[in-house]
Amino acid sequence: MSGISLNRLMAERKQWRKDHPHGFYARPRKTRAGELDLMNWECGIPGKENTPWANGLYKCVLIFTADYPAQPPKCQFTPPLFHPNVFPSGTVCLSILNVDKDWKPSITIKQILLGVQNLLDEPNNSDPAQTEAYQLYRRDVTAYEKKVRDQANRMTRV
Repeated sequence: MSGISLNRLMAERKQWRKDHPHGFYARPRKTRAGELDLMNWECGIPGKENTPWANGLYKCVLIFTADYPAQPPKCQFTPPLFHPNVFPSGTVCLSILNVDKDWKPSITIKQILLGVQNLLDEPNNSDPAQTEAYQLYRRDVTAYEKKVRDQANRMTRV
């Protein structure tokens, strides 16, 4: 593993522990030996209040490579979410997570998670990843929001 990526992730962890948005969590997973795996993080993103996503806590993983921060991490919801910009696998389709679009090495874990939270209630119609969610959102926003609220109720905060 690259010393640059590990040093950056250690600094990110330290900064997160000092200052992170209310209701969010992000922490490195542990290996089978019980050691921290800085390349794999488990995270929780709360739904914004006064949106259909409210009251839900959406779990995801951030998977970093040795090329981080030159390359973005992969962000994947576990379980996958019903959302126009989330692939059926749970992988998030977001420009700041794409090296060919808006990824910059200066983007932090905090910024990634806040960006994903914003995406939940503000889907990007020009970059759909999940056909069923995209079509329902475009065809019937009320039915889409009902499905999102039902999902939020299954993923309540801990």
